[in-house]
Amino acid sequence: MLNKSIIILAAGAGTRMKSTTPKVLHKISGKPMLYFSIKESLKLSDDITVVLYHQAQKVKEEIEKLFKEIKINFVIQDHEKYPGTGGAVMGITPKYDKTLVLNADMPLIQSSELEKFDLDATIVMSVLELKSADGYGRVVIENGNVKRIVEQKDATEEELKINTANAGIYQFETKYLLENLPKLSNNNAQKEYYITDLIEMAIEQGKVLKPIVVNEENFKGVNSKIELADAEVIHQKRIKQQFLKEGVIMRMPETIYIEEGVSIKGESIIENGVSLLDNAVIINSHIKTNSIVENSTLEDSDIGPMARVRPGSRLKNTHLGNFVETKKAILTGVKAGHLSYLGDCEIDEGTNVGAGCITCNYDGINKHKTIIGKNVFIGSDCQLVAPITIEDDVMLAAGTCATKNISKGSLAINRVPIKLIKNFYYKFFGKR
Repeated sequence: MLNKSIIILAAGAGTRMKSTTPKVLHKISGKPMLYFSIKESLKLSDDITVVLYHQAQKVKEEIEKLFKEIKINFVIQDHEKYPGTGGAVMGITPKYDKTLVLNADMPLIQSSELEKFDLDATIVMSVLELKSADGYGRVVIENGNVKRIVEQKDATEEELKINTANAGIYQFETKYLLENLPKLSNNNAQKEYYITDLIEMAIEQGKVLKPIVVNEENFKGVNSKIELADAEVIHQKRIKQQFLKEGVIMRMPETIYIEEGVSIKGESIIENGVSLLDNAVIINSHIKTNSIVENSTLEDSDIGPMARVRPGSRLKNTHLGNFVETKKAILTGVKAGHLSYLGDCEIDEGTNVGAGCITCNYDGINKHKTIIGKNVFIGSDCQLVAPITIEDDVMLAAGTCATKNISKGSLAINRVPIKLIKNFYYKFFGKR
């Protein structure tokens, strides 16, 4: 761990998101924006404080689910008493000599960029070098030090030509931060305490302020659904580029969606239109066009096109064809070519599942399990009414509805004998 405390500001309502969901819980690549700020911070520090206010309890509960074994300090700030970015930091006592203050609405932040803030200065502030800084406050730098920040409306003609803008992330000497936070005033139009006022104070006190030029993409803020979508596109590209570097084959990767937490290993192929969700694990497997895998493990298997593997499934040496769906299914050496539902079941090697076969696992109140042994041949359009056990070397005739256990080596058949009524068509329609 570095000698650094980190404070993440996550108190805002985010009204521009036009949503009842707290801003920081809006997701990119399957995880809340705040998750990514914490994840990257944990690479740098063991003293992380998240400042909450809007729907604080909901945010806290959601984030704690994602970091169950990790200690994170949550502070619910009194926004009425201490409004603004400066007010959000008040009352917090960082553990280390340096304190980095981040915004929770920057989900593309990376720890490698934050490491660059470790300079010898009272304040290190992030700046952007833009082609045009129109709309931004300008940062005036002389001899490698920050001399002042000028808001656009207050800038001179010469200052407007400056393309160095404030990116909004700061690292403070903790001693300076604690000494000067009480000096902040909310004597402004918004009646808020601004953390940027600490910059002006440091300049007036003759302190050393160093700028650090950062990557604009990494410090991209999200304040609307449009910006949320833009950030997800960038994040998806990062995820897929990493897997491509590790040897995964992807067909038309721009059409593939892979969530944070997915693992892909070995000689895997991911075709166009595939979605890999939650903590899916893909090992030496082929996921064909428009298939979905959610929080399941596939090893040495192929699925699709248009197959769906729902949570809790484990497939090994298995083939699923088009329009096959599994849920909590443990399949080893199984073939299910098409149009089947396999839920709450265990099926052993050598078993073939015919088209239209379903495990009837739900009685309206409880879920029940289906156990199928080795080398079972299940004909088309069979219903297996759970709880049921089908032992090894069984054959189920097409159209069978199995309602009781079937012993090894048996043939199960319960079709209704076909009945033919001669000339019924002509009688029914009145034709001769």
